[in-house]
Amino acid sequence: MKQEAFLPDDYRPAETEPFMNARQLEYFRRKLLNWKAELLDQSAETLDNLTDSGRNVPDIADRASEETDRALELRTRDRQRKLIAKIDAALRRVDNGEYGYCEMTGEPISLKRLDARPIATMTLEAQEKHERREKVHRED
Repeated sequence: MKQEAFLPDDYRPAETEPFMNARQLEYFRRKLLNWKAELLDQSAETLDNLTDSGRNVPDIADRASEETDRALELRTRDRQRKLIAKIDAALRRVDNGEYGYCEMTGEPISLKRLDARPIATMTLEAQEKHERREKVHRED
């Protein structure tokens, strides 16, 4: 296992550093792990709420409201599950040295973009090009 890089609490990746050095990789690894832990905690809360709400509600309006809430919780949980899979993929890229580089062009993804969206796999330009292509093919 790789040795963790020392990371002060106030550390933020800077453009002046070598791209994806040990400190930056550790920063993003921790950011991804913290995000995953938050999502897993929220998922546990969702499961608790769903099991608690399994009671029989006699009022039709209350029952409909409860079913709507349950459906929303399940959709949210499904989105979180997909997001956790993307976080795991990003963590694998950190471990194998591919993190931070565009999967389309191989160019570095900006630190600002990675800080805002740590699961990003493309530069902003490549992402926009990809989305334009998707939009054209959807309209066919």
